[in-house]
Amino acid sequence: MEAITHQLALRLREGNFGRKKLPRYFQGGNLVRIKLPNTTASFSAAATTTPKLAQPIHASAGGDTTPVSSDPDTLTEMASHDPAIKDTRIAQISSAIRVIPDFPKPGIMFQDITTLLLDPKAFKDTIDLFVERYQDKKINVVAGIEARGFIFGPPIALAIGAKFVPMRKPKKLPGEVISEEYSLEYGTDVIEMHVGAVQDGERVLIIDDLIATGGTLGAAIRLIERVGGTVVECACVIELPELKGRARLGDKPLFVLVSST
Repeated sequence: MEAITHQLALRLREGNFGRKKLPRYFQGGNLVRIKLPNTTASFSAAATTTPKLAQPIHASAGGDTTPVSSDPDTLTEMASHDPAIKDTRIAQISSAIRVIPDFPKPGIMFQDITTLLLDPKAFKDTIDLFVERYQDKKINVVAGIEARGFIFGPPIALAIGAKFVPMRKPKKLPGEVISEEYSLEYGTDVIEMHVGAVQDGERVLIIDDLIATGGTLGAAIRLIERVGGTVVECACVIELPELKGRARLGDKPLFVLVSST
């Protein structure tokens, strides 16, 4: 699916930087609030001169292949940190993703990947980067999280010769299901999959479009492990690292293409 500087610039342009109401992210129907840092920042021309336009996410700068993690017990690797991956592909993917301010409610920054889908090359590059990473990892199952995990999961599964398993919200699957509950900011939610979709000992890749607080991915990991599957890795197109979602994944590695900066 916003850079902190974009949020700060938005509030400066609107003249409401001092509002007590905290900005919120929108992910999978859930609202996630974060605090703005108490600091001043410089803004790019694009961020300060186009108040009515949604701004693209920017890819992380290239670097080495050292995993990035705020928790020693977790592992995150970003494609944009891997010199083996051409910067042009990551940059195009990043520029194809836009952030919609105040959608679907005021104060929410919505990560919009529909513009990525409108760019055939950027969309293909996104799928290709995942396929290149997992084609030799003996993945049996690609599990996609509702709903945007259903966009990226099936083409990856077909390309690497794996089956695709949808992980859905309650009462969406017609057969017998196994469920896992997880916590939200206020209350709880549930994720489900069909009984028998994942077999004991199968190697599973879990995919979604974005990781924010990590609650849904954490629930998906627990659900896979309850039926005897082995979670090889979690993969997302976008990470919002300031929300520290990877800390909820335990020791499972996370691979992302674009990280907000």
